[in-house]
Amino acid sequence: MAFAADYAVLFDRLDDELRVAAAPGPDLFAKIIAGACTRLPALNKSSKAAAVDRLIDAGAWTDAAFALIELELPAWKVRRLVCEDGEWFCCLSRQPGLPATLDDPADASHELLPLAILLAFLQARRMTGITPESRALVPAIQAAGIEMICCDNFA
Repeated sequence: MAFAADYAVLFDRLDDELRVAAAPGPDLFAKIIAGACTRLPALNKSSKAAAVDRLIDAGAWTDAAFALIELELPAWKVRRLVCEDGEWFCCLSRQPGLPATLDDPADASHELLPLAILLAFLQARRMTGITPESRALVPAIQAAGIEMICCDNFA
């Protein structure tokens, strides 16, 4: 369980750093990729990973944040993105078609749009679990102890 606790501490540190950041930058994205991303380092040679690097190099922080979500959490979609009273609110959801009361979204807010998106990304990453102890999405089933019979009618 120490492994899961290490990730919780790492995510808390990244969360705190994002909340106090004055502006996004390449070093902040590098910390997030190193600490919270599992798929992007594995896609090191692919064009998708290179596209994220190009966005970061160009200073396209919002597009880079959306690209991270698309690569790392493909099941998560933006449910709500709104600016109210100078603060950006970002809501990510695995099931954006459900009513909000039935959904379990990842919500975050910040004064800067890319940082609000990255905070929601971290929240979603916490919810999905990054540790090897996390359960698989498809439950394992045991083989039945009886013989199987095909009942299809091929006529």
